[in-house]
Amino acid sequence: METLIPIINRLQEVFLTVGAEIIQLPQIVVVGSQSSGKSSVLESLVGRDFLPRGSGIVTRRPLVLQLVNVPPLAERRLQENGIKADEWGTFLHSKNQIFTDFLEIRKEIEEETERSSGGNKGISPEPIYLKIFSPHVLNLTLVDLPGITKVPVGDQPEDIEAQVQEMILSFISNPNSLILSVSPANSDLATSDALKLAREVDQDGRRTLLVVSKLDLMDAGTDALEVLLGRVIPVRLGIVGVVNRSQHDINTQKSIEDTARDEQAFLQRHYPSLASRCGSRYLARTLSRLLMHHIRDCLPELKRRVTVLSAQYQARLSSYGQPVEDHSSTLLQIVTKFASDYCNTIEGTATHIQTSELCGGARICYIFHETFGRTLQSIDPLGGLTELDILTAIRNATGPRPALFVPEISFELLVKRQIKRLEEPSLRCVELVHEELQRIIQHCSSYSTQELLRFPKLHDSIVEVVTSLLRKRLPITNDMVHNLVQIELAYINTKHPDFTDAAQVSASVNSQQGLQDGDKCWMNEKVAEEKAPVAGFSSPVKGQAINLLDTAVPVSRKLSAREQRDCEVIQRLIKCYFLIVRKSIQDSVPKTVMHFLVNFVKERLQSELVGQLYKQNLLQGLLIESQDTAQQRTEVAQMLEALQKASNIISEIRETHLW
Repeated sequence: METLIPIINRLQEVFLTVGAEIIQLPQIVVVGSQSSGKSSVLESLVGRDFLPRGSGIVTRRPLVLQLVNVPPLAERRLQENGIKADEWGTFLHSKNQIFTDFLEIRKEIEEETERSSGGNKGISPEPIYLKIFSPHVLNLTLVDLPGITKVPVGDQPEDIEAQVQEMILSFISNPNSLILSVSPANSDLATSDALKLAREVDQDGRRTLLVVSKLDLMDAGTDALEVLLGRVIPVRLGIVGVVNRSQHDINTQKSIEDTARDEQAFLQRHYPSLASRCGSRYLARTLSRLLMHHIRDCLPELKRRVTVLSAQYQARLSSYGQPVEDHSSTLLQIVTKFASDYCNTIEGTATHIQTSELCGGARICYIFHETFGRTLQSIDPLGGLTELDILTAIRNATGPRPALFVPEISFELLVKRQIKRLEEPSLRCVELVHEELQRIIQHCSSYSTQELLRFPKLHDSIVEVVTSLLRKRLPITNDMVHNLVQIELAYINTKHPDFTDAAQVSASVNSQQGLQDGDKCWMNEKVAEEKAPVAGFSSPVKGQAINLLDTAVPVSRKLSAREQRDCEVIQRLIKCYFLIVRKSIQDSVPKTVMHFLVNFVKERLQSELVGQLYKQNLLQGLLIESQDTAQQRTEVAQMLEALQKASNIISEIRETHLW
């Protein structure tokens, strides 16, 4: 299980090369207030002075510290090309440079911090990655964060406290991180900012380890025994007390080894019962053990996460396609694929079928049989036609002589007027189908032809060609539908097999009303008409009668039985013939639209696209990728390579290593 920490370090390096943190790796995050002793704790774990020192905020960038245990120099001398130093360090930003002098490591940290944070106490969230190799350290991965500060100094912004807290929370909110909270013993733990932040993301303290620093600086007569025993603030992972080097020790360059001996002596004198569970060495062993067990617990989910992301990035990389080498072949493939997807969407055999709304051929079918069909069915055969209109048409058709029979020309005049009402919904049906064919273009571009999205100019050109083809066919289809109505108007076929004969209609009406009573009423009405003219028939303007007398005349009257009979005969004939024509229009309009518009576009689409776009002088310009596609393909390929490396690293872990 000791190999787990180096494996996590390798995974960290793999994902850092692509500049992404999509995998939350197990690590230990060090959190503490400014001057709480964080730097001294870290240096005691390493056993060397290497962190910047000074007043105020010193750690101004996150420092990711990887400690790697290596064999002593005497053992490594037997290896060829080995580093001739007992301890050394390397930085990720300067991989080829090896630092054997820890003072140079401190200087490099300061210079790298100033490069991005400025030289006047500014902070930056960009981490510095440092790896230290030593036979005196245990395998560990720690992240040292800037100390929690309250008052801005130098060129720090006014919200420096909020910025630092936000940076700390971004690291400790990772559920795979352990929180090393450092609080000085000479301050009240109830007011510890580090513990407060840890509680925000780890309320039950399952991921938190408390380090009580500066045990030797407590007031005389007081001790931290109650705190170290967990009776003041309980922490699940434990509480470890340490003694930091004083400023005098730092100034006199007191070695870490001497500090460790003095620390053990202090603990034996003041905390003899807890001496074996406190101190920097015990802290190092505890952190290494906790991190190994934590990695073991996180490893199954980490492996699953890497597998899932590998599949997702592989799919993304496939969607971007390969760089174009053969322009002619690529253009033909894209055009053929688009034309095929367009036709399949109409036929209902497309790969991507929408479930939220009707699309393609299903929508066209709905327009034909639901929208258009119901609209025609809702048209009243006698709508907008009054009895006065019918009687006026009859009288106009008879001329100056009274009619003994209903004139046929009046029927034709009135039925043509009703048939014309079928033209508007028929043309609207063509328009709706045309709109749906336009929508299919966007549907194919968005779902079916991912390759097309790589080339914006080609996409726009295909849309323009298909739109132009539809635009050309629209007036032709409209003319054909218009002609369908004109054909019906051109010849009123009263010998149609389904049309009721006028004599039969007249006989049916007469049998209902009674011919003799009707004639008698007709004669009585004639006498009445001779006495006074009736408004509504002789007027050149509808609704206004010419008054030939000085006395007022009524504007309307009751129809005679003969007039009622004639009106009913005409109404029945109009309704019968209108239903025949409506049935014909309802059947022929969809057929016309399919033949002249839908099927024509399906059959000519590919040849039209090839003819318009497959030209040598256009190939280079059409197959230019968008500015983001090439960059995104490179980034996704790099990420996929990193995930594959991570998968290989994780697969090196045998199950026996986990227990």
